[in-house]
Amino acid sequence: MDGLLTFLGTGTSMGVPTVGCGCAVCASTDPRDRRLRPSVLVRWQETGQGGGHERVVVIDTGPDFREQALRNGLTRVDAVFYTHSHADHVLGLDDLRPLSFTAFREGGPIPLYASQETAAALERIFEYTFSPQATYSTRARVRLEPLAERNPVHGVEFLRVPVMHGQMEIAGFRFGRAAYLTDVSGIPERSFALLEGLDHLVLSALRYKPHPSHATVEQAVGWARRIGARQTWFTHIAHELGHEATNRALPAGVALAYDGLSLPVELGL
Repeated sequence: MDGLLTFLGTGTSMGVPTVGCGCAVCASTDPRDRRLRPSVLVRWQETGQGGGHERVVVIDTGPDFREQALRNGLTRVDAVFYTHSHADHVLGLDDLRPLSFTAFREGGPIPLYASQETAAALERIFEYTFSPQATYSTRARVRLEPLAERNPVHGVEFLRVPVMHGQMEIAGFRFGRAAYLTDVSGIPERSFALLEGLDHLVLSALRYKPHPSHATVEQAVGWARRIGARQTWFTHIAHELGHEATNRALPAGVALAYDGLSLPVELGL
């Protein structure tokens, strides 16, 4: 099954430009150096009786999700997968509200796939949405779903790939011959077997200088070589990395992604 992977945002938790910073990258006029908080979109056509239906899955709804949805013309979301509970990955959940009204009319609330820890954080932050006593009449029509090892959504399977974010185990995802791993500081040995045979690998690479909970460019290049995808794309990029200059220094088959980049992907294993 053919699909399309779109980068909604490729920046760090503070985005690029970073507030109050006048560095060369934050002042850059290259649109690829303007990075919203990290998120991706997966689209495909589900065929069946009555013709094809476009299906849309989002991974993470950060604080820029409203702007990302408008930029990409989103009119529906069939499911959301959450990597973890940090602010730059969850705080846009409320912006699902108008999209969830459409989904609810068509058959039910939007499923949100999240680990137990992430679900607990969402219930706490968005208590007015999830509480049984909630009275907010226009709250998002969403429901939390346990994140399993394998998660089918309208004919496409989203496979959970455990990765480390500092001391915290979070979720990466494989869908067909593509995988999305953000906020990575370490990849457990057992996860490499889940990443074989990829066409596209999306991997976070914060900067050159070491960070306690994020990979450096050097670490990410090493993992890219080991995994051996046809093409690796770096995301969760800090303002220390200018798009053009960094890409010139990267090896063949590895490049920085940028907001709005879309890639055809094969969604069957």
